[in-house]
Order: sequence, then C-alpha cells, then structure tokens
Amino acid sequence: MKMKLLCMILSTAMVAAVLSGCGNSEAEAPAATGTADEAEEQTEAPTAEEAETEQTEAPVADTGEPVTLTVLAGQSTTDAGIEDMIDEALAEAYPNITLEWECVDWGNDFQPKMQQYMQSGLPDIMIGKAQDVATYAPQGILGEIDTTYLDRGLDAARQNVTIDGKTYGLVYNALYQGVYYNKDMFAENGWSVPKTQEELQVIIDDCKAKGITPFASHMVDTWSIGNVTMQFAMNDVFNKDAEWGDKFRAGEVSFAEDEAMQTAYQYNKLIFDNTYPETFSTEQTDCDAKMVLGEAAMKVSGSWSIQNFLDIDESFNFGIFPFPNQTGDSKLIFEPNITIMTSAESEHQDAINCVLDVLTNDKDLAVEIYDYTKTAPMLKDVTPTFPNPSQEDIDAYASADQIVDVTLGNNQLVWGGFQEENAKDIAAWLQGDISFEDCLAASDARVGTSSAN
Repeated sequence: MKMKLLCMILSTAMVAAVLSGCGNSEAEAPAATGTADEAEEQTEAPTAEEAETEQTEAPVADTGEPVTLTVLAGQSTTDAGIEDMIDEALAEAYPNITLEWECVDWGNDFQPKMQQYMQSGLPDIMIGKAQDVATYAPQGILGEIDTTYLDRGLDAARQNVTIDGKTYGLVYNALYQGVYYNKDMFAENGWSVPKTQEELQVIIDDCKAKGITPFASHMVDTWSIGNVTMQFAMNDVFNKDAEWGDKFRAGEVSFAEDEAMQTAYQYNKLIFDNTYPETFSTEQTDCDAKMVLGEAAMKVSGSWSIQNFLDIDESFNFGIFPFPNQTGDSKLIFEPNITIMTSAESEHQDAINCVLDVLTNDKDLAVEIYDYTKTAPMLKDVTPTFPNPSQEDIDAYASADQIVDVTLGNNQLVWGGFQEENAKDIAAWLQGDISFEDCLAASDARVGTSSAN
C-alpha cells in the first residue's frame, strides 16, 4: 500500500522509530518528529555517552537468561500462521526468549478465554483487537505500553486504545470494510459505484435481469452477519449519533423503536434476498471464490477477503465502496485489527518489551506479516508489497475525508455477549425461525451485556 496516502487517511505524521529498552543497536538513527516533510530530515546521531546508555537498557538481551512468555492470540481469519513468523524473528534477535502460543478464533473464543484467565492469571501477552482495550483496561488488568514502541506506530493508532491518558494496546495493522465489487464486471455493464440505496437497487435489478447474483455472502458464519450489521449501523446510526449505545443503556432509544437501527438490521434481508440460496451452508472461502469467478458482483466484507481473492486469482480486479446508507453519505469503514496487550501483573516485563521491540522495529517482519495478511500497516515507514486493486478507492475516500473508525460503534455496543448474540438472532429471523419483532426484542433484552463496563 502507499504509506503516504495511508498517513493521510489517519491524519498523522510519518516519523521514524525511537531506540530504547530492547532496541537493536544496529538500527537506524531516529528521524525528527513533525510534519511529513520534516520527518524526512535526519536528526543528529547519538553521542557516545547516549549510545552507551541505550545499550545498557536491554536487560534480557544482555543477560541471556531463558524466558518463556505465554501468549493468548485471538486471531482473525487472515492471521493464522503469523505466530511462526514472529517466532523466527524473535529467535534471531533474542534467542533466550520463547513464546508459548495459544491461538484461538477471536470472534468465538477470545472473550471466553479472557474471562477464564481473569480468574487464574492472565498470559503475559494478549493479542486481540483495539476494541478489547476498552473492555479490559478499565478493570486494571492490562499493562501500559512503553512509548518507545508506541512511537514507532502511527499517531492515530493510539486513539482508541488510550484511556485516561494511558495507552494499553499496540495496534499493529488495520482492515477496511465496505462493499467489494468486481471492477471489470461494473465496467462491462456500465454500473457506477452507488452512493444511495436507489442507485444500489438499480445495480441489483440489472444483475438479476442478466442472471448475475448481486451479492456473495456466507451467512453460515454468524460473525459475518454481526460484522456487516455493524457496518450498516456505523453509517445509518453511529455516524449520526455517536452516543447511541449510551442512550440505549439509559432507556432513551431501543432496537424495537429506533427506525435507523431497524434499517441497519433490514439490510441483512436485502443481502439475503439477493444472494445465492445456499448462503447458510457456504463457507467464506467458497463464497470468495464465487466472487472472483464472476458468479456475484459484490460482497459486503472486509480486508480479510483480499487474502482469498488473490489466492484464487492474482489478477482479480476488485474495488471497494461504502454500503450506501439512507442519506447517501456513507463512509468507508476502517478497523484497527491486531492489537497487542500485556498483563499488568507479568513478572517478565523486560522480555515483553523485547517482543514489542521485534514487532515494531523489524521492518522485514512487518512487511512479511502485512503481505501475508493483506492488511494496512499501522507502523511508520513500512510499505507492504502485495497488490491491492482496491487501494485506489481507499485513497479516494481518504482524500474526501470519507473514512470512519468502526471502534466507535464497537465500543458503544461490544462484540462479546452482544453483537455476536444479536447476529444469531438475525440469522434465525432470516431463516424464518423467529419474527423480526422477536429479533429486535432479543437485542433489547440483552442491554445489560451491551457495554464493556
């Protein structure tokens, strides 16, 4: 991806890494902090006295004492395998440190595992999403992240993981969410990217007239239903009222009475009515294949689909646009993804810092992870090399200030115990097992689980 344009998306300046703690003594000197132009000017090299001080601040690297750190990794569909890349890089930089991984599905298993470990003692390192910080930091169980490592990331990466001035998460990469579309198919049929529901319906009608399935979907995965529902809610609800969740808990609004939130739920029916009949038995990989093979024109999804798209056809020409809302002013959705958190009670903070050093200072490792996961970097001065035809669209929405961070919605209505449960009810409604009114009532009934606090 084009790092310059990503920084424009996030409204942050590019600066180089700052060396301290477990920093590599052979790394480049830091660049000056400031504007993007100022960041290109190199600072003076450290004095001999400063260099000596920096080298004495790497306790684990110097002692070489064996340390094993436990890691709970809540992984998205793109992430399985990056643990091996991290192990290899860590073994080269700090051979005395070993990571003991427990990798689980973030959507289904991360929250239950965290609840379990909160009773018995947290792992040294936890990898989740930015929204998890709002859930666990207020409970006093997460450790602060040293500014040495935070400064190697984009400034905007701190925004939703900082509570009361303290930062408890290191955001490593990001996803974009919206409607992926077949650019070649759109061009062949003369379809323009829709901004309104009426314009979207024109494309749907033309698809059906020509025997093309409008939307690829895999509703067998309720996490996918939950994800797209929050996409819909971001542009029809939270972009209009950023405190909707607080009002919901105060009894001022409800799913049963709020038309905007009902509209967000109803968009699932729009997808269901315009996808293939086997959506409730189709896995994500097969769904993405249908999109690439030209059997469907669009898919409401996120960057996690890019991995499948390019695995199936490296030349697949796809773009992305925001799902149109009722007012025609939808924004493309940005989601901080891999977020590293640490235990406040860990006895191995020096070793943890060495892991953070590798993750934030090893540019080759970062590019390897970004290229593998097909995600956007949240580290400074790191540019992935994988092809991304949708980058042109992302850049355009960034230039128009049409990007919104979904952490807003996820902090207002949490995933674990709320969004994921609502998604199950939506699936039941779509399949005719319960009424729409029952679906809304079920969401209202679990108001007590809607907040992390």
